[in-house]
Amino acid sequence: MDPILEIKNLYKNYGPVEILKDINVSIEPGDFLVLVGPSGCGKSTLLNCIAGLEPITGGSLHIGGQDMTNVSPKDRDIAMVFQSYALYPTMTVAKNITFGMKVRGVDQATQNQKLAHVAQQLQIEPLLNRKPGQLSGGQRQRVAMGRALVRDPKLFLFDEPLSNLDAKLRVEMRTEIKALHQRLGASMVYVTHDQIEAMTLASKIVVMKGGVIQQIGTPAEIYNRPANLFVADFMGSPAMNLIPARTRRSGGVSLIEIKRKEGDPIILQDANNRDLPEEVILGVRPEDIADAGIRAGADTQNADCIIDIVEPAGADTYAVLQLGGKHVTARLHSETTAAPGVAQRLAFDLGKVSYFAPDTGLRLN
Repeated sequence: MDPILEIKNLYKNYGPVEILKDINVSIEPGDFLVLVGPSGCGKSTLLNCIAGLEPITGGSLHIGGQDMTNVSPKDRDIAMVFQSYALYPTMTVAKNITFGMKVRGVDQATQNQKLAHVAQQLQIEPLLNRKPGQLSGGQRQRVAMGRALVRDPKLFLFDEPLSNLDAKLRVEMRTEIKALHQRLGASMVYVTHDQIEAMTLASKIVVMKGGVIQQIGTPAEIYNRPANLFVADFMGSPAMNLIPARTRRSGGVSLIEIKRKEGDPIILQDANNRDLPEEVILGVRPEDIADAGIRAGADTQNADCIIDIVEPAGADTYAVLQLGGKHVTARLHSETTAAPGVAQRLAFDLGKVSYFAPDTGLRLN
């Protein structure tokens, strides 16, 4: 199966400033690709290049097997949903949705049929005679999606479509977009700075920083095996704990030595990763530090740690402690006995840890 979107060695400059550097991405038909990264990382610029709203400086861009490098946006067979909704304020919802078809000369019967189908899919039938000014943010977002859906394009492009909505509505709309994707089997490219949104929606994630792709992978790959310190820190909430540590070989295992706030260092034994440099950054997710006894497995090891802060959060309780001179968060059960200023026996799951080189930030295992 040919990729629906293929980007090779793409560069984008504004004058002497390089905004995108050697971008290589491809997605299969039906994929949900999410471009994620902090503000200014180049993700919206890349989306605009795919849409044809920005010319590219170098490289090539194919949609549906055809070279689109110099093709105008209207001939790319794409539909775009913007953050600002971009609805015509004087037109009804129905006219906003069908306007593009009308311009392209689609007959009235087909327009009506597509409008009815999309309105039912998005549950906006009661809104069709209203103007955008009479709608809530979530309703406007549905109308903007409806306008894209009636086109039935090769590729849907979403530019931070939920960032204007309040938190509760964002979660609802996220679920709706995911359900829509599953129903349609459509190919989608979605830009967000919200890593939770990226993890929940994507079949494939591209993490960007400074115009450079840091990692491409499934949500599970990005979460469990981050390629470098930036990805480890950016993806996940709370973020991965990144703890400076020293290592040495002993028999068939690596001994991982981590400074405690007081007393002797913690020494953990890792039999899976034997060829580590002397200095490493140990990456461990909060959920991989548990109350001892709750998690027991071949790769878990226990250590006593003084707890600084306890933060109950419903089903979980977060405990903050100091290791390697850094604040470390453990995600404990709501019934934990952890208390501030008291030592708690914690289990570290060494089967799930990541090691990074302190100088380059790159993954070592």
